[in-house]
Amino acid sequence: MMGNPESMTIRRPGNAVRSPADIATAPFWVEMLLEGTADGESTAMRASLDPGTITRWHTHPRGQLLYVLSGKGLVQREGGAVEELRAGDAIWFAAGEKHWHGATADSPFSYISIQASEAGRIVDWLEPVEVLS
Repeated sequence: MMGNPESMTIRRPGNAVRSPADIATAPFWVEMLLEGTADGESTAMRASLDPGTITRWHTHPRGQLLYVLSGKGLVQREGGAVEELRAGDAIWFAAGEKHWHGATADSPFSYISIQASEAGRIVDWLEPVEVLS
C-alpha cells in the first residue's frame, strides 16, 4: 500500500494508463501524480478524455477539486444544470456531492483532480449518466 511521499518527490510524465472501462462511456488516460491511501491523504491525477467521453455519476467521501488543463468539458451536480468548462476553471465538489464530468462532443478534455482518501477509498462510482441531448 502506497502513501504520500515523506520527502520531496518528482514524478515525470509518461506513466499514463487507461482507466477501467466501466467508469465512463469510454476508457480515458489517467496519470497518477500522488497516491495517498491513509485517511486524509490526497490523491491527485491528470486525466485526458477523448471527445464525448463522460464519467458515470459518482461521489467522493471527502470532496474533489478539478482543475481544467485544456479542451472543453461538461460538469453537472445532481439537481443542477450542465455547465461548460474551459482551461483554467477550478471546480469543487463537496464531500458526498453526486456529480459527473466529461468532454464535450467536439473537444478532448484534460484536467487534474485532487481528492482525499477515507476508509481506503477516494471515489464511489454510481449509475451511468443519461444520454445528453
